[in-house]
Amino acid sequence: MSWIKICGITNLEDGLKAASLGVDALGFIFAPSLRRVEPDLAKKIIQVLPTLPLKVGVFVDEDTEEVQRVAEYCGLDVLQLHGKESQKYCSKFSCPIIKAIRIHHVESLKEMEAYPNATILLDSYSPHQAGGTGNPFSWDIAFKAKEKRDFILSGGLTPLNVGEAIKKVRPWGVDVCSGVEAFPGKKDLLKMESFLKEVRKADDQNRPDI
Repeated sequence: MSWIKICGITNLEDGLKAASLGVDALGFIFAPSLRRVEPDLAKKIIQVLPTLPLKVGVFVDEDTEEVQRVAEYCGLDVLQLHGKESQKYCSKFSCPIIKAIRIHHVESLKEMEAYPNATILLDSYSPHQAGGTGNPFSWDIAFKAKEKRDFILSGGLTPLNVGEAIKKVRPWGVDVCSGVEAFPGKKDLLKMESFLKEVRKADDQNRPDI
């Protein structure tokens, strides 16, 4: 079964709805973004949510002490680093790390080798923003990444294309943000339900006959 993360949670209603669907992780963005959430609000949301799904804090080239402070204050389970953080930077934290690699071309996959101890997330490259572009990158490149290691697939996923992505690429997990929104910062319950339905359908179709 594919691991599923819904990112860009900005309010309790969306967090509770997403959690009720059985997703594996919820993402809270602490970097510049239309979906940025302040630590005080994130803490209030997280305190009300069930223990599962995992609470993932998304940061971009932030000072390590500030990342640690926010993680402890909010009760984060996982850190997702979406900038140019090095392996040395990643190693400063004791909790699990998801390291985003922005795919510009096939040569971008070489960056995966620099983070042997992190879970890798592949996202679309944009010169103007670190993530949340809403645009997919070439799944042919993602397929080549499978030759190196497993990863979480992100970048422009929606209920309309996630099934095809899973069947073609077979990633370990998928991460969606804008693809299940009514507008930036507000999730659409029907889109979230449809996204999970398509993921599970693709998982079943990928399952070998017994």
